Amino acid sequence: MTPIQAASLPPMLAGKDLIGQAKTGSGKTAAFGIALLEPLNPRFFGCQALVLCPTRELADQVAKEIRRLARAADNIKVLTLCGGVPFGPQIGSLEHGAHVIVGTPGRVQEHLRKGTLSLAGLNTLVLDEADRMLDMGFYDSIAEIIEKTPARRQTLLFSATYPTGIEQLAACFMRQPQRVEVESQHADSQIEQRFYEIDPRQRLQVVGDLLQARRPASCVVFCQTRQQCQELLEHLHSRRISAQALHGDLEQRDRDQVLAMFANRSLSVLVATDVAARGLDIAGLEMVINAELARDPEVHVHRIGRSGRAGEKGLALSLVAPAEAGRAQAIETLQQAPLNWCEPEKVRDERPLLPPMATLCIAAGRKDKLRPGDILGALTGEAGLAGDKIGKIALFDHQAYVAVERDIAREALKRLNEGKIKGRSLKVRQL
Repeated sequence: MTPIQAASLPPMLAGKDLIGQAKTGSGKTAAFGIALLEPLNPRFFGCQALVLCPTRELADQVAKEIRRLARAADNIKVLTLCGGVPFGPQIGSLEHGAHVIVGTPGRVQEHLRKGTLSLAGLNTLVLDEADRMLDMGFYDSIAEIIEKTPARRQTLLFSATYPTGIEQLAACFMRQPQRVEVESQHADSQIEQRFYEIDPRQRLQVVGDLLQARRPASCVVFCQTRQQCQELLEHLHSRRISAQALHGDLEQRDRDQVLAMFANRSLSVLVATDVAARGLDIAGLEMVINAELARDPEVHVHRIGRSGRAGEKGLALSLVAPAEAGRAQAIETLQQAPLNWCEPEKVRDERPLLPPMATLCIAAGRKDKLRPGDILGALTGEAGLAGDKIGKIALFDHQAYVAVERDIAREALKRLNEGKIKGRSLKVRQL
């Protein structure tokens, strides 16, 4: 077990309320997942556990983990309720009943107001990444949702930081919660940090230099604003570095597409704001670059924790303009160790930075009864491509994304468009 699991499971399984403080990637989802599955009655098809998350990506991830944990139990139904997707199909799914609901506060609140969701049989309420939900202004929504739950429930609250809003939440809605806090710093041996003093006018240039010098297969670059994201993206494209932006202005479909490409290795660099990147769990993320230091040292710890997850080694590179010296000082104080200042890195390799894979987008998805096996079968069977040249397949309601090695992308696209998938001619394009 991870430290947070070992510390939080005994009180949770004993039915006590709990406030757990732990960094991302610490295994907290499995901890509360086990705790909420334990008291479920599989024969009662009402909502018995509700997990509130700040973003749709995190909700999808949590739901996936709970389904994995519930595999050994009876037929446990887990449903996600998030904004950005049509309301109607969610009502249909709720009518069939679900044991566990994972959702974002706004959409859960809408279903409660419309009477399409009842929380009368709730045993366990989980607030995941509660600090970020408060940052995003969800306090009133959460309070309204809690008002609709039974008084005799268990409330579990997980957060990376412990701001005053969380104390307020706990005081209003929890019964003598036990507090469990595990190491919120990352071990130096796990994530190597390097800091570079820069002229603010050189910011974009230095990010590009670091990427070309290091040539990572996957890297997240954090910016403070959407505008900074856009400017950096244009600079990287001018240097032929494969990059896409992730920020709050993106439509849900575009967001799904960017994340699918990043996860399947057909995009090397993700340029993101903090809110957009919350809840990202990318396996094997080599590197994080802070194009500008976070204003809050706790957010810095959160950012660099995206790299070096689940025991892998990570690298975090941070640019510091003279005006940001105070932020660097705050990080040093929090870490209780001097920062590792380095000289800017020399670029010896000016070649374009391109990812190893390319993504093909198929105009059909889960709702069209398409399965990953159908896509794999079409590529390896009729199209005659080697299975080891095909990467991740991601299915959404009406889209599917499949990664193929870059050098066979054109051939794969041609064969899929000329052939059939599951007996149907479907439109396929390369992203």
